[in-house]
Amino acid sequence: MPRTSTPPASRSTEPRTPYSNEEIYARIQKAVLEHRLAPGTKLIEERLADVSGVSRTKIREVLNKLAHEGLVTLVPNRGAFIASPSVEQARDVFVTRRMIEPEMARLLSEQATPAQVRALRKHVKLEGDARKRNDRPAIIRLSGEFHVLVAEMVGNEILVRMMRELAPLTCLVITLYDKPNAPACPHHEHDDLIDAIEAHDGARAAACMLEHLQHIEATLNFGVIKEASPDIEAIFS
Repeated sequence: MPRTSTPPASRSTEPRTPYSNEEIYARIQKAVLEHRLAPGTKLIEERLADVSGVSRTKIREVLNKLAHEGLVTLVPNRGAFIASPSVEQARDVFVTRRMIEPEMARLLSEQATPAQVRALRKHVKLEGDARKRNDRPAIIRLSGEFHVLVAEMVGNEILVRMMRELAPLTCLVITLYDKPNAPACPHHEHDDLIDAIEAHDGARAAACMLEHLQHIEATLNFGVIKEASPDIEAIFS
């Protein structure tokens, strides 16, 4: 009789490699950027520790960092929650962005290299591909990352740090207040901005950025707050 072979061990029995603090932080931040973690979502330490393969101490370290950046609110005796910006805070986010980003665009237009322009256009192409797929989470994330990319190209580390905090905060605001079927980030406006940067036209680049931010804020309805159901496991899958 033929010998029955022993089936290989299931991969699911292999020990899971724990995530680093940086990976956990990045995945939570990405989930916020993609609207997969809604404002007000409770981040249960034990659950996060289980799905990420780390201790609750490590999870607390990540949550403390996110709280420092305004993405998480720590409530004594209740736990950690994804921040839920008030209308006043939401407006403050856009006031801050209007103060910073037009000048950021002007600075980049003065020094942009052909390689940087190509990188910006490549990023916008990814946005366009996501729109063709109707992949709203990817659209939202890529739109926010575009603004961070502009800051990185300027080369000011303080500016980069601020934009990395403002982009996810803006996504929280959009999650709470965006109007149904309204584009949170009009796609052609990124192209217009890149055109101005490539032409080294600082005044036009600043104007494009300001108009762009005004359009984003105009898509918001500050009279309505929406809710969404979180999927913690999906963040680490």
